[in-house]
Amino acid sequence: MEFSQETVNAFYERAIDLAYLIVPRIIFAVIFYLVGKYIIKSLLKGMKNLLEKRESNPSLNDFLFGFVKVVLFITLFMGVASILGAPLGSAVAIFGAAGLAIGLALQGSLSNFAGGILILGFKPFEVGNVIVAQGHTGTVAKIQILYTHLMTFDNREVVIPNGSLANSDIINMSTQPTRRTELNVGVAYGTNIKQAKEIIKNVFENDPRALKEPAPFVALSNFGDSSLDLVVRVWAKSGDLWPMHFDAMESINTEFEKHGIEIPFPQRVVHQIKEEAAGEEANQD
Repeated sequence: MEFSQETVNAFYERAIDLAYLIVPRIIFAVIFYLVGKYIIKSLLKGMKNLLEKRESNPSLNDFLFGFVKVVLFITLFMGVASILGAPLGSAVAIFGAAGLAIGLALQGSLSNFAGGILILGFKPFEVGNVIVAQGHTGTVAKIQILYTHLMTFDNREVVIPNGSLANSDIINMSTQPTRRTELNVGVAYGTNIKQAKEIIKNVFENDPRALKEPAPFVALSNFGDSSLDLVVRVWAKSGDLWPMHFDAMESINTEFEKHGIEIPFPQRVVHQIKEEAAGEEANQD
């Protein structure tokens, strides 16, 4: 198949026109990419230094750094595509459809992801805090984007999804320097209540872990089925609370034994009707 000279000249001119149109775009796109990449690296380096100086949560820092990096590079590639003449409307539509499909497929994970952002951002608790959440009590070991790791006091690791954790009640036992413990002590009916209260107060007055202000509180709280119930409320530093609580229970029992105060066990009083009256009625008949 032979081409005429006019056809060859037309192809040649068309190729020259395309070269004049495309080559500058390619060169400009390469320059735009190289300059943009350099700027992005500089911005990310500055951001990393800023996050390290803030001393915020490492997991949150990693997430923010990765998220900003992805956004910047997507913006860079879209800019390069625009320079090369690619239709950005179609690309945006494709990204939107893909994002919607991924979102529907990963609803649970996205909920955990959002919960992780809230926890890392608002910090209702931190690593090392003792919390009560989702029916578990323990020390926070790790806070990740999707899950929080909790170590219970019997050394079990509980992994809680951040989505459910961020939408539930959380008791943080480590935020306050002092806490209050409450003991319920039962004594037998007939006990000298004033004496029992003095014994309990002396136990805590002799314990340096019990705070003097607010002062220990002891009062009769209930007339129980088998005992007179005393409520005891004492404040201590958070780290001393449970050791003081258990030592006080033992000391109160020891002091009650010394003073002859009985701690009763549950009991019932049964009244028996004698059968004598019934027997007399039978003889009369």
